[in-house]
Amino acid sequence: MLKVFRLLDRLVMKLEEFILSFAIILISIMIVGNVIAREVFNSGAFYFAYEVSKFAIVIATFMGIAYAARKGRHISMSAFYDFAPFKIRKIMMIVINFVTAIVMFLMAYYSYSFVLFEYNTGAITTSLQLPRYLMAIFIPIGFITAGIQFLRNTYVNFTSKAKDKVYLGIDAVDYNDEKNKEVKLEDLSV
Repeated sequence: MLKVFRLLDRLVMKLEEFILSFAIILISIMIVGNVIAREVFNSGAFYFAYEVSKFAIVIATFMGIAYAARKGRHISMSAFYDFAPFKIRKIMMIVINFVTAIVMFLMAYYSYSFVLFEYNTGAITTSLQLPRYLMAIFIPIGFITAGIQFLRNTYVNFTSKAKDKVYLGIDAVDYNDEKNKEVKLEDLSV
């Protein structure tokens, strides 16, 4: 049974990565294509670029919340956290993840109400003539998946795996607990 959950988790992670990558690539293509069509060819061929980009930004933003939670890569205000002893950091991380999960589920509920409102109004987009609720549906999905990830982050800090470590994400050990503090390329900001 555990193998099935791990396989499902890997499949969900690959799906999240695909959706995020596709959304970012789509935004780039739409924006660059629109500029080239408008400025070079004096054409309005990409009249739908704004709406497609808006859809992709919503998808990337709200689906990205769960992916960042999974990887422990959310922005955090960690001044007190960094200087706290291990047991306090462990408690803080459990509380932070649990409270954040509750907030994500509340936001999912309210955003679902928004999706229902959009659905009931029957509003459509101007260029593509698509129902607007299709874009909004990714908002509660993103909040639900983020809430699940934050609950998982809470749980992992209770397991024997986290006996002497604090986990920011499922596989992301707190940088304060890493024995080998080798600087990785992803840690460098330009």
